[in-house]
Order: sequence, then structure tokens, then C-alpha cells
Amino acid sequence: MAGEINERRIAYDILAEMGKSDSYHKSVIKLALNKYDYLEAKQKSFIKYLAGGVIERQITLDYVISQFSKTPIKKMAKPILYILRMGVYQILYMDSVPDSAAVNEAVKLTQKLHFIGLKGFVNAVLRNVSRKKDEIAWPDPGESVESRIKYLSVKYSQPEWIAKLFLDEFGFKKTTEIFAFFLKTRPITVRFSSRFTADELRPILAKMKNANNGHIEMRPSSLLQYAMDLYHTDNIRYLPGFEEGAFMVQDISSMLVTEIAALRKGDTVIDVCAAPGGKSLHAADVLKDTGKVISRDISENKCILIRENVERMGYKNVVVEDYDAEKHDKSLEGKADVLYCDLPCSGLGVIGRKPDIKMNTDMTAVLELQKTQRNILSSVWNYVKPGGTLIYSTCTLTTQENEDNYRWILENLPFFAVDIEDRLPGKMKEIQTAGAGYVRIIPGEYGTDGFFIAKFKRKVL
Repeated sequence: MAGEINERRIAYDILAEMGKSDSYHKSVIKLALNKYDYLEAKQKSFIKYLAGGVIERQITLDYVISQFSKTPIKKMAKPILYILRMGVYQILYMDSVPDSAAVNEAVKLTQKLHFIGLKGFVNAVLRNVSRKKDEIAWPDPGESVESRIKYLSVKYSQPEWIAKLFLDEFGFKKTTEIFAFFLKTRPITVRFSSRFTADELRPILAKMKNANNGHIEMRPSSLLQYAMDLYHTDNIRYLPGFEEGAFMVQDISSMLVTEIAALRKGDTVIDVCAAPGGKSLHAADVLKDTGKVISRDISENKCILIRENVERMGYKNVVVEDYDAEKHDKSLEGKADVLYCDLPCSGLGVIGRKPDIKMNTDMTAVLELQKTQRNILSSVWNYVKPGGTLIYSTCTLTTQENEDNYRWILENLPFFAVDIEDRLPGKMKEIQTAGAGYVRIIPGEYGTDGFFIAKFKRKVL
């Protein structure tokens, strides 16, 4: 049965589905791979790599196509554009695929999709790319802001507004480093549950090493002793230990929220925007079945995802509730020892894991998100007990959503900032703003996603 499957057609279907929906690309890819779960790992890897790579490199691919096509991108039929993007991606970035195969399979797919009259066009464009790929006229970074924006946008496949934003914020050298990190193949980082003793984990880890035909690679985190990076995984759900609740997928930067919170046994933690539940479950793990974690999100679907993780991980001190954080809940006033406000944001710190983000937001959306963030903060701040802790965090890098909101909290709410330097692991202690009560983690600087975390205490009046 698997032999009848055309992996390129599946990748095409993923791109076509994304073209008509707002679904996050990994969800679409995940659904497709679940549907074809009987395929061999090599086939699923090809589909994931091709579909994900086209999404990630879309701006670069369109730049190249434009150099070899007399028909402008905007006037192409969407199916033909998807096929050309797939073909160019294989030619430029998939060394395991011969150029001839990339071209021939693209032509076959064009015919299967009933665009027989455009077979010659697809063939001509891709053959030209193959012949002249070493002669592509890439933008020169030059010295001007405009030329550097164009260079960064095309080379690293970032929208020009993000290239300008990062260039203004970090300078040219650091921006190139961040953008290069976004394009790197990343491991899956997991956090192991403290519910398992070292003796209980040992056989699970031994089985994990033999997963994916023994190709999986496991590297302990240099920052947190309970975290590990996994390379060459197939489906994380099939790894030994997953169903038993031995680990949770979570980036180090996200784990730092609970590290910085410094929870104590018996604490009540309220997480107002919790899905998929990583921070809530980390809090529950640290509390060791004491206290209470109230884990909330705006929709029932998101809460179902949290509940699935709570059940799998086996925590008994977590209550999951469907609730809109922008609506004040009087029953929670003064109940939280620690309040997690990991709020909806533009997500520019995690583009490496969610490349579709860069194509689905802009500065107008950033300003709207800042408004939403402040509405939520205004609604929930007094859930914190006098003397209690507020943790504000995002997975983005914009000043508007981070430092500006940090200052807004200090100026408008009864809180003061708390020094967090002693809560940061390893070299992260060197981050200068830790003493001011917040940390902005630059993507790749410590091998993690980009993140912002600020810690406050509620004043006792």
C-alpha cells in the first residue's frame, strides 16, 4: 500500500490546505502524517521536510522563481506556484534528490492535477533553475539600510518588515545570526517529570535510544538537568515514556518561567493563557501534588489539549477551565500565590519552530496584541495576593510587547520588579537586565527559542 503513495502529492496537498486556511503549518503537516501513519519513517520524513521547507523558504523560493519565469508570481495559478516552489526547494536545498527527479516529478504532478497545458512551462522554469542555480543573482547586502533589508529578506526568507524590525533592534550582524538560527534544523526539547525516579527513568531512556531504528540522538541540556534535546525523532507520541507521562515537549526558554517563579510547596498557581499546558504542568511538577494549579484558556478545544496532557502526565493538582482572560473573574481575586501571564503575542521568537508566523502578522497586529495584553493584565492582576508573584512572559522579541509592557505594569499596577539573576541557569546569569527583573532571550544565543520573562511582586499596602 505504501508503495502506491506519492510523497510529493501529499506535500502538495499540505501546501494547498495551508493556502486556504489559517492553520498553523505543523498542525496541517501533523494531520497529514497521522493520516499516512503506515508509511515508512523515511517517507514521512521526506513529506515533512519538503512541505515544511517550502513554507519556511517561501520568500527565497519566490525570488528565484521570479528570475526564471516570465509570468509574475501573482498571476500564476496557485497549484502551479506550489509545484514550482516544491521543485525549486528540492533543487536548491535537498541534496538527496537529483535535479532531474525534482523536475520530472513536478511535471508529472502538473499533469495529474489536470494542468496539462502548463507542463512545458513548469519543465522550462525548473530546468533553467537547475542549469543556472550557481548563477542566481542574489541581493548584495551593501551598506545601505534598504539593501540590507532586501538581502536579509531574500537570503533568510523573512518579510521585509521583520528584517527592518530586527535590523533596527539588533544590528546587521546579530540579525543575520538570529535569522540563520531560525533556519537551522532544531531538536525536540523535552522536560522529564520529577514523578519518575532515576531508577524508573533508566529503562525508559534505554528504550528511547533504540527508537527510530536506533537513529535517535539524545543530548542532556547544558542549562537544566531535567531537560534533554532529542534529534532524529519520528513521531514523539510513539517514543517510549510518552504515554506513561515521563516527559513533556517544552523548550528551555518556556521552562524558565517556572524556574524564575520560584514556586513553593502548597502554592496556588493561576495560568490564565495556558494551552497546551507546558507551564501549568511544569508548575504542578514542582509543587509535587501539593497546592493547586488553575490552568485556563479561551476555548474548549485548547482546554481539551491541556486536559490530555494533564491526564497523560498524571498530575492531580491541576484544574483546567475554559475562560476568557480578558473577562475579570471576581472569584479569583487574591487567590494566586503566583500568576502566570504568558500572553498571546506575535511569536517572533519562535519563527524557527513556527515559520508560518512570519507570513501571518505585521506591525499593525503587534500593536493590537499589545492592546490585548494590557487588557488581560488589567483584568487579572488582582488575582495575585498582596506579596504574591506575577510572571509576565511572551515568545516574541518586539519592544512593544515586552519592555513597553514591563514598564506599563510598573507604572499602572501595584507591583514592583524582582531581581531574577539567581534564578537563571548557567551563562544566562550574565544577561544584564536580570537585575532589573526581566530577561529577553535572543533566539539561538543559548540554543533556545526567543523569549521574554519578567517577574513582579504585588505591593503590600
